[in-house]
Amino acid sequence: MAGLEISSKTHGLGVFLELRKRLQSGSLILGKDVAVNPADVVVSGGDSSLHIQTPAGEVTLNLPPGFSYEAESCTVTPGGESCGEELHFRLRISVSHSKIEETSSSIVNTMRAQETYCFYCQTCTTRLLEDRSFKRVLPLPNGNWNAIVDDWCCHPDPFANKKMLPRAEDCLLGDTFFLLARDGSCEQTLLQEVSPADSQDRQDPKKACHRKTLVSCTSCSSVLGEALTPETLKLYITQVVVEPRVGDRKAESLVNRSSFLEKTVAARLTELSKSLSSFRFSVQTPNGKPFLLLWLLNSDSIIASIPEWSANPSVCHNSSPRAARALKLLYVRCTDVDVEQQQIIASWEVNATGHPVVLPLKVCEELLQVLDDSNATLPASMRRMRAYEVAYLRL
Repeated sequence: MAGLEISSKTHGLGVFLELRKRLQSGSLILGKDVAVNPADVVVSGGDSSLHIQTPAGEVTLNLPPGFSYEAESCTVTPGGESCGEELHFRLRISVSHSKIEETSSSIVNTMRAQETYCFYCQTCTTRLLEDRSFKRVLPLPNGNWNAIVDDWCCHPDPFANKKMLPRAEDCLLGDTFFLLARDGSCEQTLLQEVSPADSQDRQDPKKACHRKTLVSCTSCSSVLGEALTPETLKLYITQVVVEPRVGDRKAESLVNRSSFLEKTVAARLTELSKSLSSFRFSVQTPNGKPFLLLWLLNSDSIIASIPEWSANPSVCHNSSPRAARALKLLYVRCTDVDVEQQQIIASWEVNATGHPVVLPLKVCEELLQVLDDSNATLPASMRRMRAYEVAYLRL
């Protein structure tokens, strides 16, 4: 069972904190190695910080600017003394909106015409495209636009079998990719090769084999996207770093892959949920096969955690971990064989629930690993919500 596999990867609980900006409240959960009796827990606040004192030690959690703990507001929740492995508390916070920093826009949302950009490989920071200045930066229709054309047109679909391709100085923005015209700067940095036929296509003789021309980095061989035509590149936002050109400097030093993927996907889901008023997403591979179902619950969470904590009272935990903005979401992997989860998958398919978010297969697998890693660090009582698994993506 998938649940048993996940539980074998989980970590012991030390401290977990979730604050809700809109509700101006929060939850604090402590593991049994930190405190057994709620009366032994003392919570106090400082300047954008939360101080927790227990028999096992002390820790200070740094909160973002604008967040502060309301004195003496921490109380044991009903049943908090009988949770077995955990102690649960509720607390109140005050929020100064003027001090809150909102910095979670993806590059898709910040690119502008008449600006000069450089494209780098996210894996090895090799500069892929030199000094690209676009006369037009235009959003493409969202992922399922073609499916609803018939509902709006009283004549045959004029866009049937036609691709929207960029001109020489265009940058077209999809939900998860850029469409660019190929130019001379690509010759030394990008490699093209035809992908092998899909295994399902090979098994069905009546079905045409669909082969894509993959585009990869010549330095590290990481797949960046595909060539839709000999003149058009499709680069995924999870595979490249795009920065405004500033002198001859190189891209930022190598960023942890999981962290980059987490922040990139989290920022994009936030933007899509706002622009589409949609909170359900179907993460799909380029062949349209669903891989993950995501249900965005909260976009205003602030979280901090210490997965494991030494039970030695002489140890003082003064590392001051920093709380971070995060999305709270539910997820189901489409390969699960659990009956309840299969019912969820079938329901989403029948009702066409979930805005499609297309990513390469390898990236889908990486994203699932990020979600599983997040799930494994949560308190046991928070890891599941009915048939869904719970995870946070930090912004």
